[in-house]
Amino acid sequence: MATTTKRSGTSRAKKTVTHASTRSKGGRPARQRHAQAQAAHRDRSAASSRSNSRSKYWSHRVMETSDAMDIEKDIFKTGSADEIAQSLKRSSTHSRRRKGTPFQSAMSMLNFYINRAGRNLPKTRRNTLQQAKRRLREAFGRAP
Repeated sequence: MATTTKRSGTSRAKKTVTHASTRSKGGRPARQRHAQAQAAHRDRSAASSRSNSRSKYWSHRVMETSDAMDIEKDIFKTGSADEIAQSLKRSSTHSRRRKGTPFQSAMSMLNFYINRAGRNLPKTRRNTLQQAKRRLREAFGRAP
């Protein structure tokens, strides 16, 4: 630690100054923090490479194992808004793995897909899925 002395009158008072460049909140020098961060990164990458062999994304596991409902394969990737809405309605009414009402389950699966796709979802496809939401509301008699 760097120390400076300050004279005030006849007595000497020592004031301790800690420089931000040498210490952090944890109290370790940057060199030790860097080594610790590298070790943590190695541990995380090793753990993630083991889990990547099973499934790359957690959302894939959710779609397959959750109690939401059983849906047709690739229904969100193909088809028109009407086909998507009718398929979701059919799946949600026949499914035994849902917890909420058929409407809630169908809408949540559609929202889940839209949210997980994020920015990777093309604008035309996003518009189709938004239209599917409106058609789904109509199919369940919940049109505004």
